[in-house]
Amino acid sequence: MFHFNFQKLKKCCYFSIYLLSCNYCASEELITSIAFGSCLKETRPQPIWKSVVDVKPDVFVLLGDNIYGDTRDMAKLRAKWKKFNSIEEFQKLRSTSRLLAVWDDHDYGENDAGLEYPYKSESQQIFLDFLYEPRDSMRRKSPGIYDSITLGPNGKRVQFILLDTRYFRTPLRRAVIRKKGNGPYEPNDSNKAELLGIDQWKWLEQKLRVPSELKIIASSIQVLSSNHGWETWGNFPKDKARLLNLLKNTKSASIVLSGDRHSAEISRLDVVNSLPLLDITSSAMNQRQRPNTEKNIHRIGEKYFKENFGHIEIDWSATKPIVKVSIRDLEGKVQLQHQIDYNIPKKTD
Repeated sequence: MFHFNFQKLKKCCYFSIYLLSCNYCASEELITSIAFGSCLKETRPQPIWKSVVDVKPDVFVLLGDNIYGDTRDMAKLRAKWKKFNSIEEFQKLRSTSRLLAVWDDHDYGENDAGLEYPYKSESQQIFLDFLYEPRDSMRRKSPGIYDSITLGPNGKRVQFILLDTRYFRTPLRRAVIRKKGNGPYEPNDSNKAELLGIDQWKWLEQKLRVPSELKIIASSIQVLSSNHGWETWGNFPKDKARLLNLLKNTKSASIVLSGDRHSAEISRLDVVNSLPLLDITSSAMNQRQRPNTEKNIHRIGEKYFKENFGHIEIDWSATKPIVKVSIRDLEGKVQLQHQIDYNIPKKTD
């Protein structure tokens, strides 16, 4: 468990905070508990943080819509990040866990926006300020907020790959005929349709070759569920196929964390001669959605529509990790769960 106290150091410069936290994370502390979630209205109470703290996560991953910025006024955007960061229970989490984050449309700055958002570079700097990123960091000097970090000792390493699904994404294609109960978008298989952009793809291919026993990929939007007509990797079928092919070729245990949907579900894809891929969707942390019958051929079990967060427990006692994933409610009770033992031989037919 990390015990780095940001509260005591919040008056220090960003570089000092970052340097101390990175030195601590380089201590090869074993990662056994990871929590995650998305979609937080900064104007509403956030009682769920108490339950998050109670599971004692070594790492917490914010998956986007961490605030609802939706503005082209950067002073207003900064103020909303500041309001979120001032929440007492969230500060308690920051003092005991490593915080990682990606953004989605509402904290990026505009609903369903991509590369066309005119203040994306300014929003990037505000987002990195929230994360205490040092001023001379390469993450500040290059477009987008994607990043990667590997934690844990040799043989028990967890690699976190944080994707940017906003900064480089081309506009979504509106559905010619909107299906009943579906969202307004449809797949775009044009060669000009992009989700990650050229440079991020090159970076991702390199990072997926970094040795680790478990890869956690943070994507603000769902990868496996593709038929609901809202934002999903399925709107960019060539990019989705490229990602799945890359994950298959890495031959690594990989789990996708996603948010956005204001509901939670666990999806699983079994591929011949490859390890299974999970997509764990946790949303929303302080909002509810009316139950629906949305289809997802990869879903395991049911959907959960009330406030929730996700949790991963890793058992390192065997040669390969045994991973238990769950969706927990406002009180921290398990509502959905699934386990993968990566020591079991992979599917071959």
